[in-house]
Amino acid sequence: MNTALASFADARCGYGSRDLWQNLNLSLQRGEFVAVLGPNGAGKTTILRALLGEVALKSGSVTITPGTRIGYVPQARQEAPPAPLRGRDLVGLGVDGARYGLTLSPARRREKREKVYAALAEVGALGYADAPITMLSGGEMQRLRMAQALAGDPDLLLCDEPLASLDVGHQSVLSRVVGKRARNGTGVLFVSHELTPVLPYVDRVVYVARGAARIGTVDEVMRSDVLSDLYGQKVEVIRHAGALLVLTDDGLRHDEHDSHAHPFEDPCEIPGAPAPDAGLSRDSDKERQ
Repeated sequence: MNTALASFADARCGYGSRDLWQNLNLSLQRGEFVAVLGPNGAGKTTILRALLGEVALKSGSVTITPGTRIGYVPQARQEAPPAPLRGRDLVGLGVDGARYGLTLSPARRREKREKVYAALAEVGALGYADAPITMLSGGEMQRLRMAQALAGDPDLLLCDEPLASLDVGHQSVLSRVVGKRARNGTGVLFVSHELTPVLPYVDRVVYVARGAARIGTVDEVMRSDVLSDLYGQKVEVIRHAGALLVLTDDGLRHDEHDSHAHPFEDPCEIPGAPAPDAGLSRDSDKERQ
């Protein structure tokens, strides 16, 4: 029997008197691509933060298998870097960020360089490996963040809206990169408003809304009756030309086109708030509750 990389059991999480979600039961296996969907403020990012130990559950448990290497792609934020960095420096933190500042042996330096440039090539970012990150566009930074997370060869890849700021072409490229990683055994938990680019690679969907979640295959969850029950109002799921749209009866979209309406999904995610260490590989050895 396969051991789950990460799991939630009867988990409940929120802020103050508000529950973002409850009764969450989810196990993520090696090689599984799970997309986390839902409207802004529903608690999608909080699922990742709970796995990273950044927020505590109100009840239930979240567990990561000991020794699991985690790669993390955070939401894009407009922040000045703490020190001048080139693109390859940022990606290099995904290899040895936990040992930043320590002198590496020649062999370790060669190994790090190979991993960094392989990750840059994987996401199509070799062209600005030596560019100062302050000179890069939002889309270029997103590709570097993905490369940073991949450089440590993670067992579990946590992605928080990695397709934001990317044009359609680069959304397709990064989706294909992550999908290939999943096929090669990496477990993927992928928060997104944009299901269509990753649709060919998704095994299951976690749809979060109004304090509850529905989990299943795309065909099981992305249905008008299922989401109407979840939202507590009439919802129509429209499939057109390979895309999925979710419309409520007030005419508002709660799908991929909603992604720029409110950049900070959860109440704790406000400009200037501390963020988890982006992209660093982590070895987990405990259950977080």
